[in-house]
Amino acid sequence: MRAPRAVVIGSGIGGLTTAVALHRSGWQVTVVERSASLEPVGAGISLAPNAQRALDVIGLGDEIRSLAAWQGEGGMRSPDGRWLARTDSAASAERFGGPLVLLHRATLVGRLAAALPASVLRTGCPARLVDPGTAGGRPAVIGTPDGTVEADLVIGADGIHSAVRDIHFPDHPGPSYAGFTAWRVLVPAPAEPFAPHETWGRGALWGTQPLKDGRIYAYAAAVAPAGARAHDDERAELLRRFGDWHRPIRGIIEAAAPESVLRNDVHQMTDPLPAFHRGRTALVGDAAHAMAPTLGQGGNQAIEDAIVLAHHVAPGTDLGAGLATYTAERLPRTTAIVRKAAQVSRLMRLSGPVSVALRDFTMSTVSRLGPGLVLRTFDGIADWCPPPHTYAAGTNDAPVVQTRRTTTDENRDARR
Repeated sequence: MRAPRAVVIGSGIGGLTTAVALHRSGWQVTVVERSASLEPVGAGISLAPNAQRALDVIGLGDEIRSLAAWQGEGGMRSPDGRWLARTDSAASAERFGGPLVLLHRATLVGRLAAALPASVLRTGCPARLVDPGTAGGRPAVIGTPDGTVEADLVIGADGIHSAVRDIHFPDHPGPSYAGFTAWRVLVPAPAEPFAPHETWGRGALWGTQPLKDGRIYAYAAAVAPAGARAHDDERAELLRRFGDWHRPIRGIIEAAAPESVLRNDVHQMTDPLPAFHRGRTALVGDAAHAMAPTLGQGGNQAIEDAIVLAHHVAPGTDLGAGLATYTAERLPRTTAIVRKAAQVSRLMRLSGPVSVALRDFTMSTVSRLGPGLVLRTFDGIADWCPPPHTYAAGTNDAPVVQTRRTTTDENRDARR
């Protein structure tokens, strides 16, 4: 029998993970990407244990875990260097069943792309959805520069400004500006060691985290009008905003080349879509549920989407029922995480001296009561596990995958 054909529009983390999962479950997959190469937008990405367990399903989990660099203490600080909250990597790994892994996006994209046959990827190929098809009837149709392509399944992984989403839900308001802008930079590690930290100021935030390859991934956020940009360059803007914060922040900024500093306004979709599918089309990642980066879960949720979607649309199953179940499982979870990330971003955007002092006092008090209370923010997020049986036996290159029971499961049971 002919293997069903899936077309993935977009080669970001969500699109590539979906392509790998579908390929392993027996689909004939094509990934179309308008850019000329797979160079990812952005600098670093944080993968929590929930995403690592999802990557276990496609055989990449342990490879990603081996890139974990955070060891020992870390936490949240004020701009003068005072610790507001402390935790450590061991406590996080014990609670959620794995380490927090920070890596360059290019590293993850490279690992995912390597898991696909070279013929799957078509770069420099803009595509548009012409017809979403019907789950029990006509195929979906994709338009490309070379003509139209029919598909049994189309994945809209085309990001925050998704054209596929706009076609399906033209009356939905889509993502809105979250009220702040963000910067990202990669630099060599400073000579003097430091504890990984996230520093919260008045309407601003800075994070400095080590990567396995010896570099430092730093990120910043600040309240700003939408579309605002520095009058000179973004490194100079970072120095103006964060140059007098505690060490090693100024040194990190000065080590960056001005042209290497990335800046993007942050958008989020707190008004959820009515569904993540229509006809023979499904949405994953930012196309479905763009969120603020304040929980570090945007890419993690895209990876979860991919694995859950592949589970429910395995070849030989009822596609319509599978897509409906995908929406039923993913929409409530991602909506809750989008809203929680928005709540955290509101705390970050506080700028009044009284409200900031109260926020910092609360963080410090909670931390003194125990690091477990700080980590509890991620209960129900980082302890997620993928479906226990992801692929049916007998499909092409598709082993039966049984999710292993981790310390996360035991910890969750103990808290009940």
